[in-house]
Amino acid sequence: MNSKENSADGPSQKRRHGYTEQEITRRLIEAIFEQRLPPGERITEAKLAEIFGVSRTVVRASMGKLSEIGVFKKTPNLGYTIAAPSRAEARMMLDVRKMIEPGMVHSIALTRSAEDLERLNHHIATEEAARNAGDRSTLVRLTGEFHLKLAEISGNVYLVHILTQLQVLTCLAILVHAESETGCPRDEHSSIVRAIAVGDGEKAAAKMAHHLSHIADELQLDRPRPEPSLESALQWLGGLGRAS
Repeated sequence: MNSKENSADGPSQKRRHGYTEQEITRRLIEAIFEQRLPPGERITEAKLAEIFGVSRTVVRASMGKLSEIGVFKKTPNLGYTIAAPSRAEARMMLDVRKMIEPGMVHSIALTRSAEDLERLNHHIATEEAARNAGDRSTLVRLTGEFHLKLAEISGNVYLVHILTQLQVLTCLAILVHAESETGCPRDEHSSIVRAIAVGDGEKAAAKMAHHLSHIADELQLDRPRPEPSLESALQWLGGLGRAS
């Protein structure tokens, strides 16, 4: 009797505790991919605990993990704010991605399986369906997840980890710095997949490099533009920046 009661209580107890730490982390990443979390805004453990129906301890663990990769910034006495990457930080992110991702797809093109191609083609079809339906939030999320899908197919857990970090931060940088909302041209991901499908590693790498350059163009990273700083702002407020 007691064993039955315990087994019956198990699932219901789990439901009452709401989301797991891993599920909360995944949902927060999805929200960033869909550009729903505004960079620079404060976000509290208490509010997230209420939304997810869990204790603040569970939320704190999730936010701690995301803080480790730079998604949240923790400030003493203020709590967490959503990262707002600077242009210099965005440039460094894309420099690292250009070092990694072309080589990654080159390798995938030489080792891809029928199952890998099925996964990629299904993802491209899902992107196209979201684009045709005008579902921009889903499309933006899917275009970000495309790069993580490739990392998963590579079979390298370290690539998955670092590209998750870089992709999430790139999404935040796009929200801060991109001057248009055109998104990725519809053929860029599919052209990478086509090169992988025929085993052309060189072409896949070139297509990926071009794609990452397009993201840099969207962020206007090559245009000289000074970063705002607290020092310059204080000078302006004190009248040093005004014309005499």
